[in-house]
Amino acid sequence: SLGRGRGRQAMQLDDSDGALDSWARFCALSGELVGGAGDLSVGPRLAPVVADLCARGLATLVRDYFLHNLEETFRNNAVKMFWQKFHPYSSSSAVERIKFCVQESWPEDVLSAALEDICLEKSYQEKCVLVLAHALQSYEEKAQNRKLKAVQCSSSLMPRYQLMVSSVLLTTLPLSFPEILNVYFKKKLEELNTMVDASDENDQLASHELFGRSNVSAWDSKMDIDSQETVISESCTLVKNIGKVVRDFRCLGFTSMTEDSYSSAIIWLLKSKVYELAGDDYRIPVLGSVNKWIQVVPLQFLHALLTYLGDSVDYDSGLSGLKSPLASRPSSFPGIGVPSEALLRWHMRLEYFAYETLQDLRIGKLFEIIVDYPESSPAIEDLKQCLEYTGQHSKLVDSFISSLRYRLLTAGASTNDILHQYVSTIKALRSIDPTGVFLEAVGEPIRDYLRGRKDTIKCIVTMLTDGSGGNTSGGNAGDNLLEELNRDAENQENADYDDHTNIDEKQAWLNSESWEPDPVEADPLKGSRSRRKIDILGLMVSIIGSKDQLVNEYRVMLAEKLLSKSDFDIDSDIRTLELLKIHFGESSMQKCEIMLNDLIDSKRTNSNIKTSLLNAPGTVAGQEEAEISHDVLDATIISSNFWPPIQTEDLAVPASVDKLLSDFAQRFHQIKTPRKLLWKKNLGTVKLELQFEDRSMQFTVVPVQAAIIMRFQEKPSWTSKALATEIGIPVDSLNRRIGFWTSKGVLTESVGPDADDHIFTIVDSMSDVNKNSIVNESCEAFQMNEDEGESSVASVEEQLKKEMTVYEKFIIGMLTNFGNMTLDKIHNTLKVDTKF
Repeated sequence: SLGRGRGRQAMQLDDSDGALDSWARFCALSGELVGGAGDLSVGPRLAPVVADLCARGLATLVRDYFLHNLEETFRNNAVKMFWQKFHPYSSSSAVERIKFCVQESWPEDVLSAALEDICLEKSYQEKCVLVLAHALQSYEEKAQNRKLKAVQCSSSLMPRYQLMVSSVLLTTLPLSFPEILNVYFKKKLEELNTMVDASDENDQLASHELFGRSNVSAWDSKMDIDSQETVISESCTLVKNIGKVVRDFRCLGFTSMTEDSYSSAIIWLLKSKVYELAGDDYRIPVLGSVNKWIQVVPLQFLHALLTYLGDSVDYDSGLSGLKSPLASRPSSFPGIGVPSEALLRWHMRLEYFAYETLQDLRIGKLFEIIVDYPESSPAIEDLKQCLEYTGQHSKLVDSFISSLRYRLLTAGASTNDILHQYVSTIKALRSIDPTGVFLEAVGEPIRDYLRGRKDTIKCIVTMLTDGSGGNTSGGNAGDNLLEELNRDAENQENADYDDHTNIDEKQAWLNSESWEPDPVEADPLKGSRSRRKIDILGLMVSIIGSKDQLVNEYRVMLAEKLLSKSDFDIDSDIRTLELLKIHFGESSMQKCEIMLNDLIDSKRTNSNIKTSLLNAPGTVAGQEEAEISHDVLDATIISSNFWPPIQTEDLAVPASVDKLLSDFAQRFHQIKTPRKLLWKKNLGTVKLELQFEDRSMQFTVVPVQAAIIMRFQEKPSWTSKALATEIGIPVDSLNRRIGFWTSKGVLTESVGPDADDHIFTIVDSMSDVNKNSIVNESCEAFQMNEDEGESSVASVEEQLKKEMTVYEKFIIGMLTNFGNMTLDKIHNTLKVDTKF
């Protein structure tokens, strides 16, 4: 309407020269050319009319009117019909759209038909534009020859028309159309990937030739194998169809939307492939397979597509833009050769997305991966390479700390499990980050949590010394964590020695070139050299705070272990002690070494005493009278000054046993003068064989339990109070210990005349056992719980508590004697007395 208004104004200025007639003829001829069936033969008749109007200064009006006429025709005919083909999908619900997507030929058939119709209409209108452009160009050339002033409209006519086409389509675009494009490209790429997978199954050698070589004409090349020839032909046809759709959309002005659609489809397919290859199996490396698939499917497809569209520019071509003289020539891709610059950008984009996707997948499952370490080492190596490429280490730290807080650092997790996970975390993160920066951040919450648990020290010592690494499922004594850490330390020392001594100047220069600074998250107070020597045992000790606490706990555990031994096999304990001396020094482990020497001396002393007792005069006659032979006694002789405090309990053993102990002690005094034995009668193990009327049973019990059952040789029934007085232990202790024998069906329990004084009777026949089965089961459970809580050696906490009572009495006495004292005076007094 604006163009028509300008025409009216111009024609009013000079109507006498026939301007109105020329404009009327131009409008009529334009209608014949653009509207209706269209007639390109009006071009010769249109040229003089256009020249007359241009001579009158109406060239701009002619151009704008003609484009407006084309726009109205294009909008009312082609565009309206184009969008109507997608109306069923756009107007459907979400469930109905899913049904559309499931259809095999949708949206390919709809897109092909719609693009064909609109492109035909656009192609005809472009010819109309060329007719007018030719007429305008003829006038401009004549005006230039006559040196007349003329407006240059012919050169801008086609760009204006292309802008008009894209503007009309984009302003009428349905909201669901980008979704339709995404579905189309996803389906096509899935089909292409299926072809490649089928080709790989048949012949791996032909997989790189599916999309042809760098020239489009080579797509129809023949192969010797008929099956591969069919696959290549199908893939080339598929890529050509996709390329035709992309080209048609480009012509319509949908270049950006089309590129976004097939880019999203490629990224979606790549993400699906990464998830398919990765899965939950952490024992297989994935990154190599992902990179290979990127080169086989997406890059081959993009190379063929860009070549078909004419966008593939050689890297060496001057059209690729300015390149740095230091830039290296890119390596060739399989089936492609030297890639173009656009393909190189695509390769870097896809590779980064693949690394980031696999990285996020592995970070999300890092807790499970570390649980399975070292079997999951391939997954750790993939994660390391991904993080080196993306640099998103902070994402790993934040995600893993969150997983630890919600899945490990909870009241339901045992201290033993937490420590095992901590050790696996140290090993895994050391592989990912040798500098140890991220291990510091991840390990701190674990260490803080473990410091609040009372059994942390005991579990650490058990992990270091137990053959199963603290696992109750068993294991070889040579497989404890301490030996593994020792081998690990040796490997680190050897690697460090090789890195800093056995290198020449050339290697030193190469090392300096590959040097990288510590990450920004690194603690500036710690040097990178010391941080790279990650000492697992040192990190475990840092949880406790002091190695002395760990050594004391180990000393208590070693004492309890040695006292419970029924033989003198301590080879594994000696090996463990030697390894601990490497880490903690010989002076710290001196008392533990003396404890092991006591066991070695005890074995030799036992042999000497038994030999002397056997060769002593009158031994045979004495042995005939004795109920127990000296050969059944093995004594563990300890140096009490170097052992932890031993739990003592008064116990009256049977006379035969007491006679045996006295003879042994007397002979020891004769051999080791002036040393004497002081028996701890409540400690040790006793092997018994009980013979009844219809059965025989064997047991290994503690001395108190043995003393209880041996009293029933004297008479078959005892009251609890009488038996406790006879043995010399409290009644409650007796009731707790005698429950073992009732649970095994050896004794029966009944209520005596006094409610607190039960009667225990020996069971001679199995027919009487089932009568008390319910009572026996409850007693057995009670006895097991009580046995677990007993220990022959005072724990570290009990020792500290006993020591504190000494200080407490001293401070109370000091304040009682001196009265009120200032804090400084109390401190000085304690300091002087402590030194003394």
